[in-house]
Amino acid sequence: MTAYLIKYQRRTGVLDLEQFDSLRDATRERLRLDRFNTDPDLEIVAVASASEEHLRVSHSRYFSAV
Repeated sequence: MTAYLIKYQRRTGVLDLEQFDSLRDATRERLRLDRFNTDPDLEIVAVASASEEHLRVSHSRYFSAV
């Protein structure tokens, strides 16, 4: 199953989406980014999903401003 790393700016609604081959890889990157993140408005999430289309439905709050 494909995994995605979502970087979401809560205040502005800016979204950065990166695709990974596994949830393990996406989670490792999330943990690495979390160590250096000093922005309380930046939400970093790793999610497994069957497709980007499914992700946009299941986690629609991240995509509502896009």
